[in-house]
Amino acid sequence: MTHLMNTYGRQPVAFTHGKGVRLYDEAGREYLDAVAGVAVNTLGHGHPDLVQAVSRQASELIHCSNLYRVLAQEKLSDRLAELSGMDEVFFCNSGCEANEAAIKLARLYGHQRGVELPGIIVMEHAFHGRTLATLSATGNRKVQAGFEPLTPGFHRVPFSDIAAVRAIAEHSRNIVAVLFEPVQGEGGIHAADLAYMRELRALCTEQQWLFMVDEVQCGIGRTGSWFAFQHAGIEPDVMTLAKGLGSGVPIGACLARGPAAGVFKPGTHGSTFGGNPLACAAALTTLDVVARDDLRGNAVRQGDAIRAGFREALKDVAGVKDIRGAGMMIGIELDRPCGVLVARALEAGLLINVTQDSTIRLVPPLVYSDADSRELVDRLAPLIRNFLAGA
Repeated sequence: MTHLMNTYGRQPVAFTHGKGVRLYDEAGREYLDAVAGVAVNTLGHGHPDLVQAVSRQASELIHCSNLYRVLAQEKLSDRLAELSGMDEVFFCNSGCEANEAAIKLARLYGHQRGVELPGIIVMEHAFHGRTLATLSATGNRKVQAGFEPLTPGFHRVPFSDIAAVRAIAEHSRNIVAVLFEPVQGEGGIHAADLAYMRELRALCTEQQWLFMVDEVQCGIGRTGSWFAFQHAGIEPDVMTLAKGLGSGVPIGACLARGPAAGVFKPGTHGSTFGGNPLACAAALTTLDVVARDDLRGNAVRQGDAIRAGFREALKDVAGVKDIRGAGMMIGIELDRPCGVLVARALEAGLLINVTQDSTIRLVPPLVYSDADSRELVDRLAPLIRNFLAGA
C-alpha cells in the first residue's frame, strides 16, 4: 500500500530503467515503447547526449530563479524563435501551464483592445490540460464532469469546420482568439486539413483575433516539421509547447509574435521553476539531436511505414474503421471500445495507449529504427485481430 492519491488508472508494472526505445521492469523484462511517456521521450530512454547534458548541468546549477538572468533560458528562447519565427518565449513546466499562459495572454490582449469579456474559440474533442481554465477549454465532458462551475469565455465549434468559426465571427463581437491543435492527440489523432488551417489563419487576421496553436503533443519534430503549423505555410500569433521539448525533463513554453508580442509585462505572469537551467539544458540537447540526426525526417519515414504496415496487416479485418495520423502520431480507430488492448499489449511486452475509448494511440520515440517499426506492427496487429474476433 502507498499513500499516493488515486488519480491514475495505472498498469500493474513499474519500470526501473530504459535504453533506446526499450523499457525494463523490476524483473528485468523488456518492453517495446510505443507511448514515449505520451509523446514526451523524443530521444527515447537513456540517450547518451541527454544524460551527459543533464548530468553536467546538475553538477553546475539546477535552479536559481527568474529573479535573475538564466543564460541557458536565453539561449533556448533564441533557438526556438529561430526555428519557429516567433518573437518572444515564456517558459513554464508543462503543457497545461503553457496553455494557461496563452489563455491569460489572449484575455489581456482583449482587455487592452477594450473588450470587457474576451472570448476564445475552441474545438470539439480538444484537450488543453486539467487546470480549471484549460479544462474549460478542453472539449471532453468526461474530464470536465464534477469540476463545475467551469471557467467562462470559451466558444466551442467542430474541429476543421471553418463555416462554424465564421458564424461566430458574424454574431459575436467579444472574440479575441482561436485556440486549436493542428493534430488532436487526446481527441483520437485527427490532423487538421491544411487548407482549413490557412483559412483559419486568414480569418483571425481579418478579425484581429489571435491565432493560437497548441503544439504541446505534436510539436518538436513529431509530425515531420519542427512544428505542425509549418506544414500549412502559415505563422501563428501564439504557440504552446511542452511534452517532447525536454525529452522527459519537465518544461513548457508559450511563444508569441506580432500582435501577441509585448502583451505580457513584468508582473502579469510568471513561474517559479519555469525555464530553469536543468530543464533548458535538456531542451537544448533535444533540439540539437533532433536536428543532427534528422529525427524529423525519421518521424515521417517511420510513421508512414507503421501506418502502411498496419493497413496491410489489418486490411481484411472487420472492425478497423481507420488508420490515420501524421509523422509519429498514429491512430488506429476500431468500431468498439478497446481499452483492454492496453493490458493485452503489456502482457506481450508492448506499451500502447487508447484514447477516445476506441482509438489506439501510438506516439513512439522519434529514434525508432526500421526494425522497431516492423516489430511494433508484428506484435500489435495480431492482438487487434484477436480482439476484434472476440478472442
